[in-house]
Amino acid sequence: MMISCCFIGVLSVVITKVSLQDTVEAIIGGSVVLPCSSTEHYLKLQDINVHWRHNGSKIVYDIVKGEDSVVLQDQEYKNRAESFPPEYLRGNFSIKLNNLQHTDAGTYSCYITPSSEQKTVELIINESTAETGNKSTNQGNQGEDTVTSPLLLFFQVNI
Repeated sequence: MMISCCFIGVLSVVITKVSLQDTVEAIIGGSVVLPCSSTEHYLKLQDINVHWRHNGSKIVYDIVKGEDSVVLQDQEYKNRAESFPPEYLRGNFSIKLNNLQHTDAGTYSCYITPSSEQKTVELIINESTAETGNKSTNQGNQGEDTVTSPLLLFFQVNI
């Protein structure tokens, strides 16, 4: 005699995804810090070059051999972009962008050489409202998001 049993079960599969892109929100006329840091622990400033670009091509800010360089900076960022030189030895190459405009929205990339590191920040510009005033918010989605997905399992046992 043959007995067949079927088992149908649902198993939840947990998938973790990591995003390497930050999203930063700020308002027109305000200021925002665009984060960029190196994972290298032993930095020699004379060897460090950092290049900030907007939407892949506009030159926002450069740090050449550990020194600020605005010689090739696009005109629209003149006197609006600044960095934090005392932080360079800690691997912090974030920049602050002041007097934000609609045209500042987009993707900012920070390239760190010679370590070949790249960080990406998406800047969203919102209209100023009475409730928010000149407040800028950093809503980084760097880290982990957990997604649960059902998985249907079918077993058949013959006895």
